[in-house]
Amino acid sequence: MKKPNKILKIAVSRSLVIIILCSIIGALVGSVTTYSLMRSQNPSKEDLIRDYYLTENAVHVSPHTVRKKMDQGVSDFILVDLRSSLEYEKEHVIGAINIPTYKDPNTSISVDTEREEKDRIIQQFRALSKEKDIIVYCYSMPCMTGRKIGKLLAENGIFVKHLNIGWNEWRYFWNLWNHDSETLTEGKDYIVSGKDPGKPKIKDTLTPCRVGELGC
Repeated sequence: MKKPNKILKIAVSRSLVIIILCSIIGALVGSVTTYSLMRSQNPSKEDLIRDYYLTENAVHVSPHTVRKKMDQGVSDFILVDLRSSLEYEKEHVIGAINIPTYKDPNTSISVDTEREEKDRIIQQFRALSKEKDIIVYCYSMPCMTGRKIGKLLAENGIFVKHLNIGWNEWRYFWNLWNHDSETLTEGKDYIVSGKDPGKPKIKDTLTPCRVGELGC
């Protein structure tokens, strides 16, 4: 009769050990999970700074990069002008297509009340090549149109990048954003009129801004 009791005691002891180990492991996993959740809900200053720069580099595109690619004949991107068709046809950045978010220079489209226009914008962007970066630009650097369109598209599974400057800086303040050595380039060479996007001319232009490096 003692043998069965001994076996029972061993079995109980093993069960207790397993329960204790499981409790310890569960507690550790729970602590790590809780810590991760708390960290994600209450990010540190360093986390916020890191996330800011990761987002900036993922979303923003330098006009130097765009112009240099134009000069080299690189076509791995699609530049999209968000201004009205009237403004686009008057003048636009060479190579850019037009997906208007304004009815005219003074009237923007409301995505809240104009469902057909909202659907048009989404469908036009959805139809663009998925093999190329889509880069949008609007009126100026502080213009929110590009950011709002980017948000609308992201909510619909379409992801676009944002040119660091707008039409006004490209057209009227060429030397504002170009380096001194780049001011030899002529802004008028990168602007066209009409309904067609136009095609940039390949040229050998000196620039300190190297694509893919720490340059601008």
